Amino acid sequence: MKIICIGRNYIDHAKELNNPVPSRPLIFMKPPSALLLEGKPFYYPEHSKDIHYELEVVLKICKNGRHVQPEFASGYYEQIGLGLDMTARDIQSELKAKGHPWEIAKGFDHSAVMSDFYDKSDFDMNGILFHLSKNGETVQQGNTKDLIFSFDYLIQYVSKYFKLQMGDLIFTGTPAGVGPIKIGDHLEGYLEEKKILNCRIK
Repeated sequence: MKIICIGRNYIDHAKELNNPVPSRPLIFMKPPSALLLEGKPFYYPEHSKDIHYELEVVLKICKNGRHVQPEFASGYYEQIGLGLDMTARDIQSELKAKGHPWEIAKGFDHSAVMSDFYDKSDFDMNGILFHLSKNGETVQQGNTKDLIFSFDYLIQYVSKYFKLQMGDLIFTGTPAGVGPIKIGDHLEGYLEEKKILNCRIK
């Protein structure tokens, strides 16, 4: 099982971090040990003093394939969920300044907080609203119609380089509004108006 993540896939988020808007998908990976499931708490790691939340719609791959063609891309995911791409922003900034890979800032243990999955047929796939609240206050809002690279395009693009396998997850990018967490915070993620992600910071 692979956790494939897409960076800077909403223009406003790229701008808020003073990053260029990409001309093709920016891909990075998290290992399976990054997964945090079943509403378990996220324990603030000792290696960072600036962990940020990034809420994303996540695709669950339902069949194997490589070099997926455009007309078949939508058949490779039947369920979607919400995930938090927890990011050690202080470490990431140091790595970016040196031109080094991001893995220790993005792929540390439990850095991929994941909700349950729901059938995509329950949603209007032309534009899915989602948002994150922190301690009861909305901090991120997004609509998948604003993606730079659509779900289907991501399937095509990723499958050029990595064989997609059943159970793989694709984090599709975060909208503007990312920010820091602290011990005691309570994060709640909503897909449309349904709360499906619950995470307490300890």
